[in-house]
Amino acid sequence: MSSSKSYSYSGLSCSCCAEMLSPTQSRRDFLRGAAGISLAAILAPQLSFAASGNYEAMVLSCIDPRFQKLVFEREAKEGLTDKYSAFTVAGASIGVVAPAFKAWQETFWENLAASIQLHNINKVIVVNHRDCGAAKIAYGEAAVATPAAETETHKNALLTFKAELAKRQPKLGSQLGLMALDGKVELFS
Repeated sequence: MSSSKSYSYSGLSCSCCAEMLSPTQSRRDFLRGAAGISLAAILAPQLSFAASGNYEAMVLSCIDPRFQKLVFEREAKEGLTDKYSAFTVAGASIGVVAPAFKAWQETFWENLAASIQLHNINKVIVVNHRDCGAAKIAYGEAAVATPAAETETHKNALLTFKAELAKRQPKLGSQLGLMALDGKVELFS
């Protein structure tokens, strides 16, 4: 063993790192800290890239698992792969405007403001979908009892969203759609 001061923990000694370890720290604590610093150094370039840049849009969609892949594929067909931030909440625009989900609404608007600041987006793409459980929760069974009623319910929620977006973020555009179970989207303006 060298003449420098070293600490022994669990029968292991290390003279190279001894001065960095206090008697209350273990070699394991030191290695965990070193691993964390190394990971942060490795990820820093990716995190700084991901945190800022110029992206096209935020996509607001529903949590329904049946539509995750369909929304992703739709945006890919539109040439938006890696060009949008995403916000997923039950009902998409319904979750942002319906009184039944009032507690969620400010979270969306704050998240949108962050996306504008970090990603320089210029529009919000909203993808509601048919057979939406959140629509039933928010507006009742009658609101979605027929295809016509369902379309009208979603159209009203989407247009209410658009009006609120215009008040809160007047520089942003919007694209509003209602997705069918087969992935086809009916657009509203």
